[in-house]
Amino acid sequence: MNKKVVVGMSGGVDSSVAAYLLKKQGYEVIGVTMQIWQDRDVFEDSEEGGCCGLSAVEDARRVASVLQIPYYVMNFREDFKCHVVDYFIREYERGYTPNPCNACNRHVKWEALLHRALEIGADYIATGHYARVMQLPNGRYSIQNSVTAAKDQTYALYNLTQEQLAHTLMPVGAYEKSEIRQIAEMAGLPVAHKQDSQDICFVPDGDYAGFIQRETGHEFAPGNFVDEDGNVLGQHRGIIHYTIGQRKGLGLTAETPLFVKELRPETNEVVICKSEGLFSRTCIVSGMNYMSIPQLDGPTSAIGKVRYSHSGAPCILEPIEGGLVRCTFEEPQRAMTPGQAAVFYEGDHVMCGGTIEKMKKEC
Repeated sequence: MNKKVVVGMSGGVDSSVAAYLLKKQGYEVIGVTMQIWQDRDVFEDSEEGGCCGLSAVEDARRVASVLQIPYYVMNFREDFKCHVVDYFIREYERGYTPNPCNACNRHVKWEALLHRALEIGADYIATGHYARVMQLPNGRYSIQNSVTAAKDQTYALYNLTQEQLAHTLMPVGAYEKSEIRQIAEMAGLPVAHKQDSQDICFVPDGDYAGFIQRETGHEFAPGNFVDEDGNVLGQHRGIIHYTIGQRKGLGLTAETPLFVKELRPETNEVVICKSEGLFSRTCIVSGMNYMSIPQLDGPTSAIGKVRYSHSGAPCILEPIEGGLVRCTFEEPQRAMTPGQAAVFYEGDHVMCGGTIEKMKKEC
């Protein structure tokens, strides 16, 4: 009997080709679009791609028809609100900058979808992510870099569990993006040239602060911009409008460019610095998820990425009290941002990763 796989279909070219490739490999493929956003206006407005728009359902259904596979829309609204939207709001309120896509991957696209897939007798779930699942000689599963560095999405998948990885297929990770579009065109898929989505799906206009204010009903009070010595430089619009490393939209004038260095929700202050003040060698990381290794036994060398676009840099990881990890880079890194993921690589695969809690000030 052919093994059964549930493919999460966003209506985009990557997940559509994933379904095509798996069917071609002999799997029994079932297409599923995850309905995750509860505001119908947002759901309807996201028409250019994204995984929430009505066009996602329409396009995925058309692809499933071409592939002649069963297709369903499943409701995951409660999971999405709890694990993604509420988390997103909570992190901004405490002065952190969240990774909503990472949270969605772990708790919704994998945890919730895998549970539903196993219930209907599937062996695997699959997505159109540019990454690969590998099993190491020690028996553990890890996420391996895709063949295309430009589209690699391993950073956003660092927090998947061993159980989730054991039931995951990622066929797109073996191809370049241009090859994926060529495959889609050859297969007659109607989304072969569909534009990739870019923004956070539930904030299609990119106004994060406005979204948080509408969702919570709270007004976030103005406060002081201060320099590193505590001198008041001006007034900010509310702490949720800012993130570490931000330069634009501060409304401050100076001879040299100024940037956000730190957010202090307890005093409602935004700390401002010059460019050199953003650099640090050390950060503290919490919530570690281990992939290629079961734990850190002592100082361990790795390549660390502190944001999606970061190319990675050599560092040493050390376990410290409270389940935290101290990460010390060989060279200072710019704007390591609390709330963002820090992902650590061993060769071409993920060793472990967690959430940046704070930068350690340099002596």
